[in-house]
Amino acid sequence: MTKKPTITTLKALKASGYLPKNIQQELGDNLKVKLQNGLSTFQGIVGYEHTVIPDLERAILSGHNINLLGLRGQAKTRLARLMVQLLDEWIPVVEGSEINDDPLQPISRFAQELIAEKGDETPVDWLHREERFFEKLATPDVTVADLIGDVDPIKAASMKLSYADERVIHFGMIPRAHRCIFVLNELPDLQARIQVALFSILQEKEIQIRGFKLRLPLEIQFVFTANPEDYTNRGSIVTPLKDRIGSQILTHYPHNRDLAKAITAQESHIDSERLAKIQVPELAKDILEQIGFEARKSEFVDAKSGVSARMSITAFQNLISTAERRMLINKETHTSLRLADFLGVIPAINGKIELVYEGEQEGAEQISYHLLSQAIKTLFPSYFPKIKKLEKPDEEGPYDTLLAWFFKDNELFVGDQTTDEEYQNKLDEIPGVDSIFSQQLPKLQPEDRYFMIEFLLWGLEAHKKLNKYRTVEGFQFKDSLGSYISRL
Repeated sequence: MTKKPTITTLKALKASGYLPKNIQQELGDNLKVKLQNGLSTFQGIVGYEHTVIPDLERAILSGHNINLLGLRGQAKTRLARLMVQLLDEWIPVVEGSEINDDPLQPISRFAQELIAEKGDETPVDWLHREERFFEKLATPDVTVADLIGDVDPIKAASMKLSYADERVIHFGMIPRAHRCIFVLNELPDLQARIQVALFSILQEKEIQIRGFKLRLPLEIQFVFTANPEDYTNRGSIVTPLKDRIGSQILTHYPHNRDLAKAITAQESHIDSERLAKIQVPELAKDILEQIGFEARKSEFVDAKSGVSARMSITAFQNLISTAERRMLINKETHTSLRLADFLGVIPAINGKIELVYEGEQEGAEQISYHLLSQAIKTLFPSYFPKIKKLEKPDEEGPYDTLLAWFFKDNELFVGDQTTDEEYQNKLDEIPGVDSIFSQQLPKLQPEDRYFMIEFLLWGLEAHKKLNKYRTVEGFQFKDSLGSYISRL
């Protein structure tokens, strides 16, 4: 942040050559400079480079008020907050003004009378762009007084004014956001009569308070956000208001896993010292993001509600914490992620998905396990030979040696708190793994070997070649058919 300008009077401001401009011109001019110089306009937004951001830039250049329409967790509010970076760093205001009056274009009675009284000696203050962002969550209890204003009886009494004098008005959030960005989140939740009160502000720049009709040429960049789910569940945007919003821009979830991983890595904010102690295979990150993709197309999850990108972010944080907790309990200095650690992401998934009736019947935890299994099943053919539903009895398969070991009444138990040494020794007992890896994964990194063995077992279970059981202390793998036959 640069230092606040030293100009403190209207005379000095005029001498500096300052020229007033409205906020739309300000945003547009600064955006043009960034575009001409090849600079990023919305730093930190991943996946919108060719879709949402170009639409947003066009809307800003057009001077439009904007409605960002999309499901939860699609960075709508983040986009609105980043628009602040397109404002001038400092703007002059009449000192003491409630609504950030421009000294050369005052609109409030207070500023106009002060300038008439003091002339060139009118005191000038400066407003930083970080203070020019107003945000309000639209809830059913929001009133016209909150947004636009009301008559203040205490002000009338202390100033000995009648209620017919406009000086008794207490301005709401919108007039106080003059020359600022005003974000109204979840617009459909706003009662229809309150939405109607915004008509004249957007179109005619007038506000009405308790019978007062004030012509205030407010310069506000409105950004509304809305969730399509709200149109049916809670409310709607009234048609005349939609007509007055210049651009409606659709947001979306990441189109592929690479974008999703980039978002999670950027937003998870995990300390580098913690990460340095935990080996995180790339496949683990793929599985984590694939859970979100599986949830968005699952028949058990409400598609209208969406699956927020925050699910992957919090799930990744839980995944790292699960491995770190085990490492601390076992007094180890370094560890690697295990597929069994994904048990720790279940609480993060449970709170982030809305289930349909069938999903509610199954239970949130069972659906979370199901999504994890589906993610593994989807990724499995990218690493190992595809498992056919129908196989010829005399045809030799790549997994025969491994499956035969389980068929002979052998089983594997991986405890949640098993030490790394014991964990590795148990996985090394399984025959047939090395031959599969040498053929399918010749470039497999040694540090990812044990995670990949677990992935192989979980993938076979997802394809119903093995049985996996969750116990109080860990996961058990065995072939129930082989055990049954051996007992006979």
